[in-house]
Amino acid sequence: MDARGPGAPGGRALRDVAENLFQELQEHFQALTATLNLRMEEMGGRIEDLQKNVNDLMAQAGIDSLAQKHRVFLNSSLWFY
Repeated sequence: MDARGPGAPGGRALRDVAENLFQELQEHFQALTATLNLRMEEMGGRIEDLQKNVNDLMAQAGIDSLAQKHRVFLNSSLWFY
């Protein structure tokens, strides 16, 4: 019998430790993923709010039509990347 096999003394304990470690890593990874997703959603909301505020300020300054033309140009130019 191979001393490294699961039937060897301590083999099962080592496997259990490895499984527990893997489970802990998986839980931490899931928590990190959830946190990152939440923060990305929050940042997306902030960017949308910022864009709305900038558009409102541009409209108040009377450059709304220029902003619209610029936005259309930027959106169409992004297709080239």
